[in-house]
Amino acid sequence: MPTVTWGAIQGRKEKLVSRVIICDYLKSIGIVPDELEEVELPSTVDVMRERVEFLQKIGLTIDDINEYHLMLGCSARKNMIPVLGYLEKIGIPRARMREFVKNYPQCLHTSVVVELVPVVKFLRGLDVEKQDIGYVLMKYPELLGFKLEGTMSTSVAYLVSIGVNPRDIGPMVTQYPYTLGTRVGTMIKPLVDYLVSLGLPKKILARMFEKRAYVLGYNLEETVKPNVDCLMSFGIRKEALPSVIAQYPQILGLPLKAKLSSQQYFFNLKLKIDPDGFARVIERMPQIVSLNQNVIMKPVDFLLGRGIPAEDVAKMVVKCPQLLALQVGLMKNSYYYFKSEMGRPVQELVKFPEYLTYSLESRIKPRYQRLQSKGIRCSLAWFLNCSDQRFEERLKGEYIEAESSCPSFYMGGRLELPGSDVVSEDEEESDDEMLYRRTVAL
Repeated sequence: MPTVTWGAIQGRKEKLVSRVIICDYLKSIGIVPDELEEVELPSTVDVMRERVEFLQKIGLTIDDINEYHLMLGCSARKNMIPVLGYLEKIGIPRARMREFVKNYPQCLHTSVVVELVPVVKFLRGLDVEKQDIGYVLMKYPELLGFKLEGTMSTSVAYLVSIGVNPRDIGPMVTQYPYTLGTRVGTMIKPLVDYLVSLGLPKKILARMFEKRAYVLGYNLEETVKPNVDCLMSFGIRKEALPSVIAQYPQILGLPLKAKLSSQQYFFNLKLKIDPDGFARVIERMPQIVSLNQNVIMKPVDFLLGRGIPAEDVAKMVVKCPQLLALQVGLMKNSYYYFKSEMGRPVQELVKFPEYLTYSLESRIKPRYQRLQSKGIRCSLAWFLNCSDQRFEERLKGEYIEAESSCPSFYMGGRLELPGSDVVSEDEEESDDEMLYRRTVAL
């Protein structure tokens, strides 16, 4: 009569034989089974064949399987079908399922109820829109493996603590899902502390992160600090850094030295603007570092074509670099109104180049016509560089109010730039309020 020991030995032998047969099958189709020694395999070749064929059905190749052999330890019925069905339900397109599984094959080991559903509920709780869940997970599938009480909750809590609106966390995660995987202690807090040390208030940083969440992913030591040092080496003043960063946060993550070197040389060669003038340009409009040189030359050529001397054009650009992002067609209309209707000398335009940044139809014409009707003669800055309310107050006065000195980067109207907006400011705002408004308009 067979003993229990004999039965156990016989069972192990059968398992071993079955494993050899399955490994031979895998080798025959190009799968290297070496890494499967610790993985529990099915009892028959038919079951393994079913798994392989299912994986191939969703688009995975033999090479994909060889990159992550552990997926062969997942049951098609118990693991693969429930998981992939749920992923499709929450917005991962079937056509991109192969890409998703290839990027994050660990998902095949997860439990829908215990692991996947809680993560999706967490994202919805952050105000990530239902239709955006699939996009977020496609971009950062590793979120499915995070513990809710770990990095994800900590990063959200810290961002809210520095002033990020809780309602904006969802849009931030949608824009940059890696936000939830960015560690507070080693990434977010050191970055925030450094930017605060440069003079950026936390409320400004909060607005900046809301609009440009990917800044949270910039490496402080390898990218941010070297770029700040680079800005200062090109003549950007330390006190101007907060404004530069708030206007153009991307500047912290660009290959900055190469871009600044190229633009500085170009400005000196083509626009006759020296390095000091170039530094003032960057302070007033940091987006210049990424502006195409062909785009820059179009408004410059227009101004030169109007007979304005090159040295005056250079002065205009340094005083109001937003000129370089204007559409020439709009410049033409404003210039011809300046010459034909207003009949003013070009030197006034050189003195106040911001004139060209204001909307002809919504600001210049209406205000100039009001001046004409009252017989008031004044400078361009007096009637343009102020809010509607202040303009009305000035018109009601019995005298021409003396112009107050103001930062030369004040400019008119909303100016569309590649990747950002620059807006006009009311003249009585504090530095913090001005920086806040600039950041909100990014």
